[in-house]
Amino acid sequence: MALIDIYPTALRLLGRPVLVVGGGPVAARRAKGLLDAGAQVTVVSPDAVAAVRELADAGLLRWEPRAYRSDDLDTPWFVQTATGDPAVDGRVAAEAEARRIWCVNASDHENSAAWTPAVASVDDVKIAVNAGADPRRAMAVRDAVATALDEGSLPLRRHRRGAAKGTVALVGGGPGDPGLMTVRARRLLAEADVVVADRLGPRSVLNQLPEDVRVIEVGKTPGHHPVPQEEINRILVREALAGNRVVRLKGGDPYVLGRGGEELAFCREHDVDVQVVSGVTSAISVPAAAGIPVTHRGLATGFSVVTGHDELGSLPARPDHTVILLMGVKALSRSMAALAASGLPADTPVAIVERGYAPDQRVTVATVADVAGRAAEVGVENPAVIVVGDVVRLSPYTPEHLRVSQNLSSTAP
Repeated sequence: MALIDIYPTALRLLGRPVLVVGGGPVAARRAKGLLDAGAQVTVVSPDAVAAVRELADAGLLRWEPRAYRSDDLDTPWFVQTATGDPAVDGRVAAEAEARRIWCVNASDHENSAAWTPAVASVDDVKIAVNAGADPRRAMAVRDAVATALDEGSLPLRRHRRGAAKGTVALVGGGPGDPGLMTVRARRLLAEADVVVADRLGPRSVLNQLPEDVRVIEVGKTPGHHPVPQEEINRILVREALAGNRVVRLKGGDPYVLGRGGEELAFCREHDVDVQVVSGVTSAISVPAAAGIPVTHRGLATGFSVVTGHDELGSLPARPDHTVILLMGVKALSRSMAALAASGLPADTPVAIVERGYAPDQRVTVATVADVAGRAAEVGVENPAVIVVGDVVRLSPYTPEHLRVSQNLSSTAP
């Protein structure tokens, strides 16, 4: 049998009688798969492995502890042979062929009237792969396709939705690099009908969406919010109530200074099914892109994440407690003054990481005393993450005179 002879199809065996001839491990696997499809399974075999016996004892299938008889073919719609004896399997297959009953002959794959593919399920998509007479090859292809669907690199979006209820997913897209998106985030994008997108985050993934996926831009810039948050909330609910799968693609993490909690509450208030998919927050990942850990043994054991508009006086004013400022470029001078007034030494290093992970990422390093002037001199702009503390001394972008000394970065275990 060549692949050109195959007509791929899918059998709906729910409630239909099927016959498995054989009681070994292969028969047990095939019986389990048929039960999963809803078939009424009868196993005929003088003996059976424990798995078959357990299914019979549980009332999930009928086991006839005897040899095969021709009249076993009086009722089934489908037959699977798996006795391990080519003569018995061949007889069953020949008699099934004479009665025009589809039969999978486990002993003679080449001449079998039907083949059992390697199967996997992702969501409500069933993957079935035939690869000639090479089952391991079929399983490898099946696993690769299932993984690609799970990861969102293959489309899972429904095109026949009927009256299905819409949903909202608040998805954290990370700092902008698509490689830092979670598998779940990519999969939800592959299923989306509508994407409500921020200015920040992994913008390049929008170019990979099918043409009929609607992208609604709601991006904000400092001091300019063309789509107010209240309107964003209404968009999410409106599109979901219209039956769409909506992905709210946000930069970073929805719950880290991202208004995700407000969007979640609004969806729930309007009886919309909503989920939150955490993302890699820029507060940690963008400093890492500049070689700066937010904590480091011997340098910092804790960190705080705030916006540049927050009151900084209540934070620990110590170089060994890292302060991460988001959206803080405009208020940089005022923020540094507040930290200094709280007792943070003026020579504490500060790093500003602009456009983290982008090809034009830029890192500016100075101190609490002079970073505002340095930022103005080089023209620092948002999006940027500001890191304050001794951990900045570890960055390869830090000038030599501010680098960490060997005895400062190492401590006893």
